[in-house]
Amino acid sequence: MDIHAIGDFLLNLSIVTAIFCAAASVVGKWRSHGRLMLAGERAGYAVTAMVLTASFLLISAFITHDYNNKYVAHYSDNNMPWYYLVASFWGGQSGSLMFWSLILAIGTGLVIRQNQQKNRDLLPTVLATLMIVQVFFLGLMVFEANPFETFRVNEPPVNGRGLEPLLQNPAMTFHPPSILSGYVWFTFPFAFAVAALVHKRLDDTWIRTTRGYALISWAFLSIGNLFGGMWAYQELGWGGFWGWDPVENASLMPWFTATAYLHSVMIQERR
Repeated sequence: MDIHAIGDFLLNLSIVTAIFCAAASVVGKWRSHGRLMLAGERAGYAVTAMVLTASFLLISAFITHDYNNKYVAHYSDNNMPWYYLVASFWGGQSGSLMFWSLILAIGTGLVIRQNQQKNRDLLPTVLATLMIVQVFFLGLMVFEANPFETFRVNEPPVNGRGLEPLLQNPAMTFHPPSILSGYVWFTFPFAFAVAALVHKRLDDTWIRTTRGYALISWAFLSIGNLFGGMWAYQELGWGGFWGWDPVENASLMPWFTATAYLHSVMIQERR
């Protein structure tokens, strides 16, 4: 079994495990079944491990110039330096979805680890919410944009197309992953907000718990927009550091809302 088959298997198994995690967490909380909730937490860890492994396999395919993989062949070539090969991971739709899933999986593992004791009553609903989001990303990869799809020929290409010249910029290694990470990290405050509403916990406990996640998201968005402005200044046709076009505004508006959110939660905590 080659790495493409293993990666595809891991993505499919991750969907099944994530669905089980969500179901076990909800049913376990509803019936106050401790062992079922624990099974849900372990399933969450399993999803983290499988997505991490699948991501490593995709990166290794880029590093080893495995052009039997369609995604690798479309976004890399033999002449690209190693850092652009790694950046090619998020150079297209399939890899961006994989990166989103990866950051969500890592964050989910941290959420489980940090909240098994202090937020035990909210954790099952938080975990179920996160797994629903994870299933969405995994489903897109499995059914629409599989990063492990291969050519159905005996002899794969000897070289790939490579990244577009516009993307071969040092900022490519910082801007996209920072922006994507900033988007994903706000999933965790969202999940805690859902749990607080479901369980009618309308105090500021969940706000204090999620402030760190929101700060991480805000920091990533800030870094991403900074590098994006530098990138736009270096490339022709982008109108300097900021052109107020839809592409740039799509990453700036979340930064504004993240800033407003952080200010509002700080005010809420002082009441």
